[in-house]
Amino acid sequence: MKRILAPALVAIALLTPALASAACSVEYKAKQDDPLRLDHGTIVIDACESDAQVEREVRTRLAAQGWILLKILGTTSG
Repeated sequence: MKRILAPALVAIALLTPALASAACSVEYKAKQDDPLRLDHGTIVIDACESDAQVEREVRTRLAAQGWILLKILGTTSG
């Protein structure tokens, strides 16, 4: 039993950081001014390590397209 358990624990320890930083979908609301335009959509980002990191990534990507992030509605791993 110990021979099976040790490799399994090593595999779990090695995979845990990879799972924590897996890609995820982020649902958001954004806007553009002059004229006012609203957008509700999803964006896939590479790593969802923390809420602050997710918000930074989404805000940066949307800003590159001329959008202002209003709110992150949720995240889904996948």
